[in-house]
Amino acid sequence: MKELMTLSFPLGSDKMTTVRLATGGLGALAGLGLDDCEDCKVCVTESLLLLMRRGYRAARITFGEEDGLGVRVEGEGESAGAPADEDEISFALLTALNDSVHIENREGRLAAISFRFGKKE
Repeated sequence: MKELMTLSFPLGSDKMTTVRLATGGLGALAGLGLDDCEDCKVCVTESLLLLMRRGYRAARITFGEEDGLGVRVEGEGESAGAPADEDEISFALLTALNDSVHIENREGRLAAISFRFGKKE
């Protein structure tokens, strides 16, 4: 997979708009259609919200291009939070919008979420 961009930043709701704009731009660059770009932005946002609720203070998002757009959203530092009621909704959205979602756990805690959106045919 050819890496397009990596973003590392402190987690906070004030960063979400910037991350969503970057995700949309990279999706267009990778050849995704409008619907897939929008779905990808939602998946990135929900992934970040999951990490925030788990107590991560920072995140790294890696975008890669290989027949579409691959995304890996990873918490940085220690996770201090426990699962929240809202997590069920976030996981449901992720799996409804993308069938390639992969959840990674370390020591029983959520660590990263990966997914891929294919190019528009």
